[in-house]
Amino acid sequence: MLERWITALHTEEASLEEPAATRERLKDRFPRGATRRMTQLGMLVGVALEPLAPGETDTIVYATGFSETRAVEGYLDSFPSASPTLFQTSIHPSAVQQALILRQQAVHQFFPLTGNACLPAQALRVAWLAETPRTLLCGGEERGTWLLENRSASDRSFAFALALSASPVGAIGRLALTPSFNERAEFALPAFFDVLHARRAFDAPISPSLRLTLDWS
Repeated sequence: MLERWITALHTEEASLEEPAATRERLKDRFPRGATRRMTQLGMLVGVALEPLAPGETDTIVYATGFSETRAVEGYLDSFPSASPTLFQTSIHPSAVQQALILRQQAVHQFFPLTGNACLPAQALRVAWLAETPRTLLCGGEERGTWLLENRSASDRSFAFALALSASPVGAIGRLALTPSFNERAEFALPAFFDVLHARRAFDAPISPSLRLTLDWS
């Protein structure tokens, strides 16, 4: 069994909120004017990470299933009068990189992950391999529009950030990974967020080869 202890957690539930509404709500949390070129997920992840105070000795693991496709949708929707601002947003760095760049914050290592029904399992595996005293696991999604028809976007917006340590000192929860054999096991990022957001105990397979147990103090 592999264990890690949760020492901090912050979640942002934006649900069906439009990017413009998120921008207005969070504009005071970033440098003046910066949110104009940030994605919705960039703002949400930035706010989720802020209380955890990322530092130069931390590893960050970032997970998102759809890589902020809403920004691409917005740019394409601006044609035939293509928007230069939306173009800049559509070629943005990842959400967590937007927040780190704005705050000029360096970290020790950064691992971006994207994509499938077992994404939380992959992210947790990577977090377990980090050699730094603290690992920050963050991620989320932003709600799509017409890409939803092709299942190429999320149906809601959310973000989370949790700090993981090998020490139980100051812990608010415990994560344990054990081998599991269940070929049909799936556990997508929205389900992981829901467990974290509600601080709900969890014990079930999250991939064909991995079981997650989550307890709260």
